[in-house]
Amino acid sequence: MNIRDGHAGQGDLMPYLLSCDIHTHTMFSAHAYSTIEENIYWAAERGLQVLGSADHLSSMVTPCPNDLRSFQFFINQDIWPRIWSGVLVLRGAEADIVSLDGSLFGEDIPVSLNIAGDSYSREHSLFDLVTRNLDYLVASVHNPQFAEGATLAETTEMYINALEHPKVFMLGHAGRSGVPFDIDEVLLAAKAKHKIIEINNHSLEHGADTEHWAVCRKIAERCAELGVGIGVSTDAHIGMAIGKLDHARKMLDEIHFPLDLIVTRDRETLLREMAAAGVCDLRKGM
Repeated sequence: MNIRDGHAGQGDLMPYLLSCDIHTHTMFSAHAYSTIEENIYWAAERGLQVLGSADHLSSMVTPCPNDLRSFQFFINQDIWPRIWSGVLVLRGAEADIVSLDGSLFGEDIPVSLNIAGDSYSREHSLFDLVTRNLDYLVASVHNPQFAEGATLAETTEMYINALEHPKVFMLGHAGRSGVPFDIDEVLLAAKAKHKIIEINNHSLEHGADTEHWAVCRKIAERCAELGVGIGVSTDAHIGMAIGKLDHARKMLDEIHFPLDLIVTRDRETLLREMAAAGVCDLRKGM
């Protein structure tokens, strides 16, 4: 499929456009390899309408999480043009779910000094300082050790609680988290809040015979059957991977996934659903 013009060629799968990629990483994530400008270049090259930059808000980034200077990359993103090389740029983060109560990385980390080393008049959490000017969050599990021995009810409640966060818009790569949960309960909770479930192309790269593919397919099938919106994202850690969604297309094509449930299919739909979810409303002037 040619993303730029939406026309499918011989051998292509879905005959429709997927023009938004809202889970991508820059060099800030430490194990990613492109700058935000390089990511924008590839988004424009592939004809995307929207690029969401969602670097890790996680202990993976730094061994000094209580130092705001380690996360200042997020704080000044309002200097980014909203429209950059013709692409709408969203400012986000991929925040780790870190406990069975659904809390996110940084919520329990106190910060007393700003990036210049001056004292705040009152204590803030790292989470609040880092996310207050962001548009949205992707909530994901990367280290499932905290959930070892937990019941299905506990892990289900974990994901539902994470979806309660006002800025969480998308539940990230739940199909490869290694944490089982009641799929229907979590999907219906997301639907009730106008929040979306990610179909993560990176999770599918090792083929249909893997456990991740089977779990992701089951989640996608239930989203289709329950009428739950999804976000199809690359989770790109290098610019040239942005907008390349072939594995996700293949899986969604196999189950005849309905177009109207793909929230990231175009800019208008994405912005409408972000507003409905209460995470941000960027429709004015767009």
